[in-house]
Amino acid sequence: MSGGNVLLVDDDDAIRTVVAHALRRAGHQVRTAASVADLDRELQQRLPDVLLTDVVLPDGDGIEIAARLNETSPEVPVIVLSARNTLTTAVRANEAGAYDYLPKPFDLDTLTRTVAAALGRRGADLPTHVEDEDKSLPLIGRSPAMQEVYRVIARVVSNDLTVLVSGESGTGKELVARAIHDLGHRRAAPFVAINMAAIPRELIEAELFGHERGAFTGAAQRTAGRFEQAAGGTLFLDEIGDMPIEAQTRLLRVLQSGEFTTVGGARTIRADVRIVAATNRELQQAVATGQFREDLYYRLNVVPIALPPLRERRGDIAMLARHFLERAAESGLPRKTLDGNAVASLEQHDWPGNVRQLENLMRRLAALSRDDQISAGEINAMIGNGQSVACPVPDVGLDAAVRAYLDRLAKSEPAVLDDGTLYDRLLAEVERPLIEAMLARHGGNQLRAARAIGLNRNTLRKRLDVLGIDPAPRPSAHELR
Repeated sequence: MSGGNVLLVDDDDAIRTVVAHALRRAGHQVRTAASVADLDRELQQRLPDVLLTDVVLPDGDGIEIAARLNETSPEVPVIVLSARNTLTTAVRANEAGAYDYLPKPFDLDTLTRTVAAALGRRGADLPTHVEDEDKSLPLIGRSPAMQEVYRVIARVVSNDLTVLVSGESGTGKELVARAIHDLGHRRAAPFVAINMAAIPRELIEAELFGHERGAFTGAAQRTAGRFEQAAGGTLFLDEIGDMPIEAQTRLLRVLQSGEFTTVGGARTIRADVRIVAATNRELQQAVATGQFREDLYYRLNVVPIALPPLRERRGDIAMLARHFLERAAESGLPRKTLDGNAVASLEQHDWPGNVRQLENLMRRLAALSRDDQISAGEINAMIGNGQSVACPVPDVGLDAAVRAYLDRLAKSEPAVLDDGTLYDRLLAEVERPLIEAMLARHGGNQLRAARAIGLNRNTLRKRLDVLGIDPAPRPSAHELR
């Protein structure tokens, strides 16, 4: 359907002019309004085929307009335009019954396509409940990649479709799962998370489904599994790609039937949970190699959400860094800010550990920086520009490597030798390459790497989180043989 009657509400003269021109070129009749009062006058004269509205207006809220129009004239699709490009805005727009949400700045071709699609789907049945904005939501970013993530989340919070979140380690997969739960109709029930990579394969079924007394050696009493613990709420299956194939079979049966039994039990229990799964692996490749069941993959991948790595959303780094410094201050660490060069330095880094690595760096800087304003020099020294002190020169001992590192610091940043941060900095720079090298040597097997280092597995996992290290094996320029 084309050539519709479009009503555009925005208090910015330039936006009204440009958007109206683009829509008229596409064959639509366009009326404009600069306020809620203007809009009301236009609506009294004639209902539009499509309404486009900004969120922030001089005398009202565009999302409230969408909710009101959805109540009185649900056949009119509303497209919300907003410079407040947050997850909450996207969710509020969807809950208010908006047909779609377009973050500013938007592409005019995208806008015209969205208007054309809305004209062809007038009267879409969407929920009308509007909830106040929650500024505590953990997902942050205004990049186009994150806007797409927000739009998908906004469309799934009102249903129970299974979601598969994919992305590199540290990109925030659990934050997405929590946002889906906290914004959905199951928010009052439990959110339960289980990491498949952290549980011995022989205990996974008991952890998921629970067990009866005497079901196996050491089962002294009946224990509820994660499905029972999450009853009525959301079950987050993290690192689903590491789930043993035999446990995958039983999980598939539960997803198909909606029922399960405990290990050693006979009573059927209804699985009243929403499933959100996450992985940092390429599951399609795992399916091709026989490591992951194809039928389970399609059961989980009903709504895919791909989280971008931080290096692909550099425009969000400054906002994230300032947010993490604010959180650090709220937790009792000194309040710090970033100078302009510091922001540029952060944006130039590739962040292999993604958002988690950035958060950990901001906390370390909040704790260790002696000035109120963090400089680019401090950031570069702590990041190390991707270098490690373990092998600055081939075939030298660690003692000589450390001495060479200190000599370089004395020449480039002599103040570092006396600022009280040297011990923590040196330990951090030695620890990272040590852990990465052992993970690479043992093919990413965390249990073997922990034994080689002399740590227990739980301690290693904590250090991986703190340092923002991806446990997947990666080739190194100086592989251990």
